[in-house]
Amino acid sequence: MSTSSDKGSSKASRAKKTARLEARVTQEQKKEIETAAYLRGQTITEFVVSVLAEASLETIKKYEVLELTERDRACFIDALLNSSAPNKKSIADAQWYKQVMNK
Repeated sequence: MSTSSDKGSSKASRAKKTARLEARVTQEQKKEIETAAYLRGQTITEFVVSVLAEASLETIKKYEVLELTERDRACFIDALLNSSAPNKKSIADAQWYKQVMNK
């Protein structure tokens, strides 16, 4: 439940709010939103903004993780397929690593 000390605690809630969003919903959806907002102790606006913000961050997070995974996979496969033979320094480093790790 939201308390007066919770309000204004995030950077987004302290920013000046000048942008608007509008949505048309069915009567049933509106009643469900009102009920959910009431149960959280929020106004409809507070509820809608908080739920949309949470969903937005989650969507962005999922997309970025998926995108990075694809990019990393492509980079890894490219390194495997287009790798060159190890040089003397790489071979020496690998031998040193084996000695250190086998102790």
